[in-house]
Amino acid sequence: MLTLPRQLSEALRLTPAQFADLCAANPDAVLELAADGRLIEITPAGGETGRRNNQLAVQLGLWARSQPGWCVFDSSTGFQLPDGSVLSPDGSAVRLERWQALTPAERQGFPPLCPDLVVELASPSDPLLDLRRKMEAYQANGALLGWLLLPETRCVEVWRPSGEPQRLEGLAVLDGEPELLALRLDLAELWAA
Repeated sequence: MLTLPRQLSEALRLTPAQFADLCAANPDAVLELAADGRLIEITPAGGETGRRNNQLAVQLGLWARSQPGWCVFDSSTGFQLPDGSVLSPDGSAVRLERWQALTPAERQGFPPLCPDLVVELASPSDPLLDLRRKMEAYQANGALLGWLLLPETRCVEVWRPSGEPQRLEGLAVLDGEPELLALRLDLAELWAA
């Protein structure tokens, strides 16, 4: 597994192509790439977060199965955003026509697009400021809808293409409309996972 001394990891700047090569050479490393080319090291999820991530993936997958025209991706998928960053949301969805417009090579690597839906699920090791920066990046790069799920406080921040995020508390079900028809996330089930 790749480990870099802190001084090197803070000074090193990579292009998206160099980042792809680095990931291919270090498949066990859990990394993202900031828009300025800095490496972002990610801590693997703990047990509770892993269970919640799985519950999120199941719910998004069932929605996509019932709503033709969507592709759903798990937390291990990195997307090369228009700003050059490569980020891996915990859950995401892309309209099928956007996915099919990519070449086979683009689909094989880090797809060069921002997902329509991005979901980040906070874990105890995630600094909230870092997660909000990721949400801002998704928003700035064209996401239609972003959800930042905060299990510790059982609330959600909803990020839309413009404006400030909206904080929602006490919800049992999170609704994706009007951006994503029929998308409902059972938060009670997710929090209990």
